[in-house]
Amino acid sequence: MPVPQPIRRSDGAGGLDLGPRDVMRDLENPNMFVPPATDAGLLPNMKMSFSDTHMQLNQGGWSREITVRDLPIATTLAGVNMSLIPGGVRELHWHQQAEWAFMIRGCARITSVDWQGRNFIADVGQGDLWYFPAGLPHSIQALEEGCEFLLVFDDGHFSDLNTLSISDWFAHTPKDVLAANFGVPQEAFNGIPSGQVYIFRDQVPGSLESQEVQSPYGTVPLAFKHSLLAQEPLKTPGGSVRIADSGNFPAAKTIAAALVEILPGAMRELHWHPNNDEWQYYLSGQGRMTVFGGNGIARTFDYRAGDVGYVPFAMGHYVQNTGNETLWFLEMFRSPRFEDISLNQWMALTPHQLVRANLNASPELMKSLRKVKWPVVKYPPR
Repeated sequence: MPVPQPIRRSDGAGGLDLGPRDVMRDLENPNMFVPPATDAGLLPNMKMSFSDTHMQLNQGGWSREITVRDLPIATTLAGVNMSLIPGGVRELHWHQQAEWAFMIRGCARITSVDWQGRNFIADVGQGDLWYFPAGLPHSIQALEEGCEFLLVFDDGHFSDLNTLSISDWFAHTPKDVLAANFGVPQEAFNGIPSGQVYIFRDQVPGSLESQEVQSPYGTVPLAFKHSLLAQEPLKTPGGSVRIADSGNFPAAKTIAAALVEILPGAMRELHWHPNNDEWQYYLSGQGRMTVFGGNGIARTFDYRAGDVGYVPFAMGHYVQNTGNETLWFLEMFRSPRFEDISLNQWMALTPHQLVRANLNASPELMKSLRKVKWPVVKYPPR
């Protein structure tokens, strides 16, 4: 394999790098090592890989997270990648932030209770979402296959290792207070954990019916589960998009998302989001994204499975499939709605004489404009 050098073929800019370097890292980031000639100025880092984070290992599984500590630009959302062994449990707990999740593989059982005593118990599988509003207690337990999932929280400063857990509260409450609260002798609490258990090993639970608990107040009015892959996608020649926000997943009031499929030779079109920053998670394949920040500033980043990307509010960008297999990634926003502005559609819905004059646009370009938005487009080979 040839060793890459920071020399741009199009204009010869750059020179040899003969000093100490991480060649494998350079190979993973060709558009950061040799930026396109259109990149200019300074933008903060907008890429972080879960592979570069601390792995928290527990008896029932593992977790790792990306917060502002790891990706300082990402102030609106934080993410946790978690895996549970069969029967493994993310213990009974709650957050000061809302939790949105995407099941990457396997199955799990989720539970919750709202402030009126209405409960929710459901099984989630690959491609399903769940959402727990801030402050509501919940749990996650893997079923017979085990599972891996992505958790997203509506605060970039969030840390999953600093949540409110039932075991931690019990451990830090005097036993006489616990006895008074539950109406049992203090000896009933001799076996409680000495601190937060976080993730622990347990048996695979029985069927959903066998675990059902009837609340006298009923179940929560808005389901905390949504089957994203069951949605009919918006298909275009370059791929597809599935959008989940409060419009079709009413419980998800603070986080909106899109699952994007980009075929080889295609790209997520030039666009921006008018409502908030974008937090991305790459599921498979590889791609590159250029972010345009205005005032002659643009920067390109390379992404692959397990990476997190970020785009600040209203900054223009695209995501291009640079590999030979389908690129799948999630776009997430701290917002009740998914909103994006298509550059192509904007131009198509603006008086054509004005667009021609503004860009000195060719007739060929003007004829290509589409009034109907295509989130993913197929482009001709170079």
